[in-house]
Amino acid sequence: MEWLHQDVVKLILERLPVKSLLRFKSVSKQWKSTIESRSFQERQWKKQRQESGGDPDVLMVSASTDESLRTLVLGSSSSVKIPTPRIRRRQQHKSYFKTDHGLFKLGFGKEIIVGTTYKPVWLYNSSEIGLDNATTCEVLTLSPMLGGMLLLCSLSDGSLHWFTDCEETKICSFDLHTEAFQVISKAPFAANSHPYAIVLCNLDNRLCVSQMNLYNQVIWSFNSGNKTWHKIFSIDLVMTCILYDCPTLCAFRPLALLDGKKKNLLFYDSVKSQYLLIHDPETDPDHFTFTAEYMGFVVCYIQSLISI
Repeated sequence: MEWLHQDVVKLILERLPVKSLLRFKSVSKQWKSTIESRSFQERQWKKQRQESGGDPDVLMVSASTDESLRTLVLGSSSSVKIPTPRIRRRQQHKSYFKTDHGLFKLGFGKEIIVGTTYKPVWLYNSSEIGLDNATTCEVLTLSPMLGGMLLLCSLSDGSLHWFTDCEETKICSFDLHTEAFQVISKAPFAANSHPYAIVLCNLDNRLCVSQMNLYNQVIWSFNSGNKTWHKIFSIDLVMTCILYDCPTLCAFRPLALLDGKKKNLLFYDSVKSQYLLIHDPETDPDHFTFTAEYMGFVVCYIQSLISI
């Protein structure tokens, strides 16, 4: 391929999957330099998202050190285990919850202005340090040398989002670039909903809220332009729970929009964590794409050369 211009070679390489690119790093020093460059890695990741229709793979993360990570390619009938090292826990370290600390919320995201800065964010009740009716926020800025394409369910448009715990539930936004908080909207559901009945998530790069009521679960999508909410899905909880014996103790957790046209919803039950289901609004009822005795915590991802 020496007769091809280097820019043409880059365009070809950008269309290749991660596994192939890792092998092709040994072709030449120039290819290795190209594939390891940050700009190439970001272009390749965006190209993969576009050409795959945005459909992610699914990673199943177990809280047990005896379990291996597993990954599922959508459309496949089986998952692949990823060996993970066993972590030996030291008995002298107490659990955070056993120290009587209050409820806390963690977030992690990349701010979109600079594009290479990652920030873990920690929110916790300040009553333990003598501040009543206040919440403390701690932010750690990571080195630009740290990479990764990590998406949280509450991360969209370069901001992290939380529900407020007050008389009227609102959506609070934390801009990762300016490190400023603001209330962006009232929640699209009635006030005083049970915390386990509502879930914040990111679907197709838009902030969404999943709300469970007695008979169904409604998915709302937020339009950041005009600050309005639109109902995009409604899941029949009665039929789904009867068919799959899924508990209704808390809301199903939405994961992704599928099939190119973004018309199908991938979700799972976060209580028993046994079923990964797809909701197609044009068919009835929902159908499962994968089932296991225990899947653990489920997240979606698209393979990337960018590492952390």
